[in-house]
Amino acid sequence: MKLAIAATLVTAAAAFAPAAKTVSKTALNSEFSEELGVIAPTGFWDPCSLSDGITQETFDLYRTAELKHGRVAQLAVLGYVVQEIYRFPFDISPGLACADVPNGIAALGAIPLLGWLQIIVLIGAVDLRGFLGDFEVGKLPLDPEILEKRQLCELQHGRIAMLATLELFRHDSQNLVQPGFDGLDNLLTGLPFPY
Repeated sequence: MKLAIAATLVTAAAAFAPAAKTVSKTALNSEFSEELGVIAPTGFWDPCSLSDGITQETFDLYRTAELKHGRVAQLAVLGYVVQEIYRFPFDISPGLACADVPNGIAALGAIPLLGWLQIIVLIGAVDLRGFLGDFEVGKLPLDPEILEKRQLCELQHGRIAMLATLELFRHDSQNLVQPGFDGLDNLLTGLPFPY
């Protein structure tokens, strides 16, 4: 018994002994630690070390992609909400009314081949040629501080929308595999106030 207690005390003391310090990549020694979007509590968060050894031009390209994905994710979340409460009163393709297209992930199987082709061509044109890019019309003349705050808000909203979209996809996919697993008929309940 005394031996077990002594071993426990030695183990506990070893847990609090000073350990050798290792150098890790933190926001303090990162080349991009002062960029917009570096906020507490994570700081400059790059778990896959994608920013190691890249140029500012490459970082800006990554940031543009992050903004684009965030905007698409915001539209996806909005689309999930709208399809639960409203359907357009026309045919999306000959013989297929908007009301007949199922909600969420199940809609992917209802899109005809020509519809997929149109989607792929439009996305390719936007990505390749930069259509629908940065417009000067409609921009407000803002102070640099206010502009930076709004850019940070857009970046953060896009990040949370990407997480929300992934959760909506996960929930919807699980509902396809096991219908009614959550006991709800619709993804969103209690509209117009789901919470």
